Amino acid sequence: MEVDAGKAIKRKIGDRTYYFCAESCAKIYEAPEQELKAMKRRVAVTLAGVVAVAGLRVLATFGLVAVIMAFTIAGVSAYSLAIFIVSTPVVWLGGWSIISGAYKSLKNRAINMDVLIATGVLAGWTYGAVNAFLPMVATQEGYLEIAIGILAFVLLGKYIEESIRRRSAASIRKLLDLRPTIARVLKDGEEVEVPVDDLKVDDVIVIKPGEKIPTDGVVIAGYSSVDEKIITGESIPVEKNVGSEVIGATVNKTGLLKIRTTKVGEDTALSQIVRLVEEAQASRAPIQKFADRVVARFVPIVFFVAAVSFMYWYLTSGFTAAFFALLAVLLIACPCALGIATPTAILAGVGKGAEYGVLLRSGEYVEKARKLKTVVFDKTGTLTKGEPSVTDIVPYDNYEEKDVLRFAAIAEKGSEHPLAEAIVNAAHQAGFNIPDAESFEAVPGHGVRCTAEGKTVLLGNRKLMEQEKISFENVESGLQKLEEQGKTAMILAVNGKPVGVIAAMDTPKENAVEAMGKLKAMGLEVVMLTGDNEKTANAIARQLGIDQVIANVLPWEKVDVIKKLQSQGKTLAMVGDGINDAPALAQSDIGIAIGSGTDIAKETGGIVLIKDDLRDVALGVELSKRTMSKINSNLFWAFIYNTVMIPVAAVGLLNPIFAAGAMAVSSLTVVSNSATLKLAKFRFEKFDAEVK
Repeated sequence: MEVDAGKAIKRKIGDRTYYFCAESCAKIYEAPEQELKAMKRRVAVTLAGVVAVAGLRVLATFGLVAVIMAFTIAGVSAYSLAIFIVSTPVVWLGGWSIISGAYKSLKNRAINMDVLIATGVLAGWTYGAVNAFLPMVATQEGYLEIAIGILAFVLLGKYIEESIRRRSAASIRKLLDLRPTIARVLKDGEEVEVPVDDLKVDDVIVIKPGEKIPTDGVVIAGYSSVDEKIITGESIPVEKNVGSEVIGATVNKTGLLKIRTTKVGEDTALSQIVRLVEEAQASRAPIQKFADRVVARFVPIVFFVAAVSFMYWYLTSGFTAAFFALLAVLLIACPCALGIATPTAILAGVGKGAEYGVLLRSGEYVEKARKLKTVVFDKTGTLTKGEPSVTDIVPYDNYEEKDVLRFAAIAEKGSEHPLAEAIVNAAHQAGFNIPDAESFEAVPGHGVRCTAEGKTVLLGNRKLMEQEKISFENVESGLQKLEEQGKTAMILAVNGKPVGVIAAMDTPKENAVEAMGKLKAMGLEVVMLTGDNEKTANAIARQLGIDQVIANVLPWEKVDVIKKLQSQGKTLAMVGDGINDAPALAQSDIGIAIGSGTDIAKETGGIVLIKDDLRDVALGVELSKRTMSKINSNLFWAFIYNTVMIPVAAVGLLNPIFAAGAMAVSSLTVVSNSATLKLAKFRFEKFDAEVK
């Protein structure tokens, strides 16, 4: 909720100053668990008061007790005195948080929700107290009971509301609970247990099988598989050996690992995720600004309506009817539902997203998702793996595929070129033991030349074959066919004869095809943006089912492309992972950053996908739209409630106790409606059967 910094309740927490609309909100933010317990105690006090006054009312109607209750001392009945004795501590102890909050608000020259409630409760209690001791001045009985009843409804509603909100925000606590509290650090050759909070960068930690990894680091000894499901969502444990990076809070499954810490405390991946979730849950959607402006002007208007209603009923029906109308208007008009309509929905939506590994960073992006029409994907590293893989092996001259791959791997073993790495990896995956070449020579811009198994082996492009005066007409047609598919094709020649063609390309990520199908099923236009040539770009696009391709785009030109699409009236999301994507992510209406990408990309993304799974793009979009739908329905019912109920109270048709109950129910309705988002089944979960 937007508040005036000059009039708000202020709290200094760390090096930041926070502003709150009410004292109760400040206390909940500062110490949520303690405040929830205090709220529970206040509810218990007020409910005990309700039971006590109800019991006194019942006892006062029976026999001897009724006679005693009717007994008067100095004009004050025993019953009135008993009700006063019960109600006073209930109002001033149970309601102190609201009363003190109203005082601080007025001291800051602001009128908030606490002021409305405190005015109603204290007005009822004051009139009831005057009635108890000076019945000739205030003739109407029952206002002490009304004050207690109002306070009970309000506090019970606030307690239930906060309990539901706490459950909606449980995702943060679940994330924090993942981290172990103790780490086993090697110091002078011995293992010493230290608190995780005391770890430092470059500490060496020992992790035994079955233990959680305390913090982010890199493996310096050992081999194991690590279950990263809780962070990345990857269902299959990932193999880790020397040089592999590990993430804090993941589980070491099989072997003993020694890691050197690289990030500790707030710099770890888990802490960064928690920070993003907290920021998102504290954010506001632009639509909330409208609700905040309404609330800011609403409270003074309510006091005006209450005053007019009081004057009318006082002149036409007397003080009792006027006072009832005054209390009813003040209590029914509390704009709690309007104030929490957006925050509770965002809280629930962000919590739901965190469970799936989708972080909605701000309410602003949640609102924009409602108008989303186009999703633009960067190609390299986002749609594709970002590194070449062997896709085709075509043998010639009585050679088999395994022979072509084996000779190619021997030739490339000494090269550091990305294509060489792809060929060597393919050979390892095929189970080959790759011996060293007897001689090796890299031919810049052409390929490699080596001697293997006593044979002269060449692997490279046409220019290498022409330089060595080797005819390759027999492989030319196959070469052209592979190149038309956007692949990088290389000729393998052994002892002066072309014996095979091996092709590699940057291949699509797993689930990329399914992800594109999901987005299209949602009625979204999908665009691929790349710096590659059109031939390569179109080849990838055909595999993924993408119809619109924008190729030959230099990194600094991506922003211009996004601006051009936006100038056509399109609300679009940009999905990327690299530093060169950051400006385009920031320019787009919704930047979606892949979790495996660079930190700067994630910082500029409005939605961050923790897993490297493109299907989560559809999940994030659908989640944003559902969250926005909850915001709209919350605001609708909150406005309807106030529009209908204030006139009802003003014309004297609503008892103050029922007004307090209705106000509490309106807030609970909004919170409960938002909480159902945590239980919702999303459309993207039903796509699998349709796409497959």
